[in-house]
Amino acid sequence: MVLHHSLRAHALASHRQNVLGTSSTSTHSASSVESRAPDVAKKNVSETRPLLSVLMPSFNSAPHLAEAIESVLNQTWSNLELIVVDDGSTDESAAVFERQDDSRLNVLQQPRQLGASAARNRAFRASRGEWVIFLDSDDWIPPAHLQALHAAASGSSLSIGMSQWDRFYKSRSEAHFPLRRTYRDAGGTEWLREDWSSGPGQAGPGMFLIPRALIEQSGGWDERLSLLDDFEFHARILSISDGVRYAPDARLYVRSGLAGSLSTQKGRAFAESACLSLLLGVAHVLAIDESPNMRLASANRLRRFDFDFYPAFRDLRAKIRQRVGELGGSNLRPEGPPGFELLRPIVGWRVARHAQLFAERWGFNHSARNVNHKTRANGSLMKASNQDWYS
Repeated sequence: MVLHHSLRAHALASHRQNVLGTSSTSTHSASSVESRAPDVAKKNVSETRPLLSVLMPSFNSAPHLAEAIESVLNQTWSNLELIVVDDGSTDESAAVFERQDDSRLNVLQQPRQLGASAARNRAFRASRGEWVIFLDSDDWIPPAHLQALHAAASGSSLSIGMSQWDRFYKSRSEAHFPLRRTYRDAGGTEWLREDWSSGPGQAGPGMFLIPRALIEQSGGWDERLSLLDDFEFHARILSISDGVRYAPDARLYVRSGLAGSLSTQKGRAFAESACLSLLLGVAHVLAIDESPNMRLASANRLRRFDFDFYPAFRDLRAKIRQRVGELGGSNLRPEGPPGFELLRPIVGWRVARHAQLFAERWGFNHSARNVNHKTRANGSLMKASNQDWYS
C-alpha cells in the first residue's frame, strides 16, 4: 500500500507542475494562426455568461477536424474560446485551420509531436475560461452541448457537468444514446464506482465540463501516458470534485474505428501506459474512498486489463493481478464475441481467447473480429477514437 501512495504522491506533484506552465512546450512561439488570436475578453465585455474554454489536441486529424471545430463554434453558448494545439501534423490540418474565420479560434503549434496529454496541458495554460472541456479533434457535439453542461454544473463551483455519449463509425445517425446506469447526479467517487462496475465506462473527455479551479488544484494531464490517459485524469479530477451533475440534453458523439487510432496500437509502450494509468487512477480514488464496494470496483476495472491484453505482456498483467489480489480479488468475467462465449465455459477463458485470436488472425471469423473490436472499445481500455495519441 505504501508503494501505491508514493506513486500517487509523485504523480500529483508532476501534474501540478504541468498545469502551472513549467513544461518546456510553453516557451515555443506559436504559428501565424495563433498570432492572429483576438482578445476574447474584450470581445465579450458585454457578456454576462462566464467564458468557457474548449481545448482540443490534434494530430493528422484533417479529414474530420473542420467538423469538430465547427461543432464548437456553432454552440448556443457563444462566450467561448476554442484552443486547438496541433501536435506536429503532417497532413492537411494547416489548410483546415486557414479556412476557419472565427475570432474565438486560437491555434497553437507544438515544435514537435509530444502527445495528446502535453497538447492538452499547453492548451490549458493558454486558456482563460472559468470552465474547461477537453474535446477530441474527431468527435462532435450538438449546438446545445455546452449550455446544457453548464446549466447542470453551475450550482456548485466544484461540480462537473456530464453528458450522454455514444459511438459512431461512419455517420452520426449510428449513435442512439442508450441509457446508462451512470446517467445521474452522484458524488465523484460514487460515480466512478458505478462507472467501473457497470461494463462500458466513460468514453471521452468531451463528456465533462470541469471547473478551472479543480484542474488548478489537482494538476493537468500526465504526459507520461498515451493509451488510456483519460482514465487517470478523470479519476483524479472526479475524486476531489463536489460530484457529477448529469445534463440529459448534452450529447457527445464519439467517432470510432479510425485507422491509426489508439485501439490499434498494441505495442509495449502503449500497454505500459494503460497499466500505469489504471494503477494511478485506482490509487487516486482509493485515497478518498477505500470502502469494500470501491475496492471491488477498482479490482474489476484493473482485471479488465488482463482480459484485454491476454496473452501479451505477461509481466504487466502479473502486476495488475497482484494489485487485484491486494484489493481482495475480482468477480469480473471476461467477455468476447459469440464463439468465445460458447467456448469459455467448456475450455476456460484463456483457451477460448487463443481460439478467438487464431480465428481472427487467419480471417476465419471476420464478424467475431468486429464484435470483439466493439466490445473492447466499449470497455474504454481500447477506446477507438481519434488519430494516434489523440483519444
